[in-house]
Amino acid sequence: MKVAIFSDVQANLPAMEVAVEAILNWSPDLVIMAGDLVNRGPKSLACLEIFDHLRRERGWLPVNGNHETWILHLLREMPMNELDAQMRQFGDWTARQLLPMIAALTDWPDHLCFDGGHESSWVHVTHGTLAGNRHGISARTPDDELRGALPPDIALFVTAHTHRPLTRVFEGTPILNVGSVGSPFDGDPRGSYALLEMRGGRWRWDIVRFEYDRERMEQDFRESGFIEEGGPLARILFEEWRQARPLMPAWRRDYEPAVLAGERPLEPAVADFLAGIL
Repeated sequence: MKVAIFSDVQANLPAMEVAVEAILNWSPDLVIMAGDLVNRGPKSLACLEIFDHLRRERGWLPVNGNHETWILHLLREMPMNELDAQMRQFGDWTARQLLPMIAALTDWPDHLCFDGGHESSWVHVTHGTLAGNRHGISARTPDDELRGALPPDIALFVTAHTHRPLTRVFEGTPILNVGSVGSPFDGDPRGSYALLEMRGGRWRWDIVRFEYDRERMEQDFRESGFIEEGGPLARILFEEWRQARPLMPAWRRDYEPAVLAGERPLEPAVADFLAGIL
């Protein structure tokens, strides 16, 4: 049995096209998209259109990510105030882009399980963990934090969310983080996905890193309106993609509290933050 699992496309159409072509050429028996297909990038609608076609025509399966959850939330809830509207502006931009196909984004499961042909080969796939789709597993996640966050009696736990490929073992259970197709955070700008194969009665896997047209992606960022119309935080998201490293955690730690407290306006605070990292 051959299974391909990818995640965190984050509206990166050039990267998704390369990953899809490579996966189709591998001819897997099952393909799972493990969440965060949309948002953070400029081409959410185009990425959803491609995936929905593959879902209907080839049986590719989705898992709900935190960005799908958030976009659907934004469509249900109006901004609380002007600052909230500015903070979520890039998400509202994405939500408007997705409106023609929003039905294709709803009712995705949070978890999927499959087996490789025998009782001891069950694989559990989710965007985060049992604790939620924002609970990622990295190399630094303490073991105590994983207790109760993984299901029992499985052969492999597959996750994503952190944008960093990873293999580790927790209490005898292998954990595979498939990384990110469209916005890696490990300093390597190449996308990633995982290929699993049942051989000799056990799962074996490879993390595939691939290159794509990053000049085209930058052009998509600039020409789509995402940066100009997505509000100040869209500029941080663009830099995260460009530098292939996480920047929002530092923003939230060092600048966001003062903005939320009304001590600093959002726009100049983002400008100061970016000036310190560029």
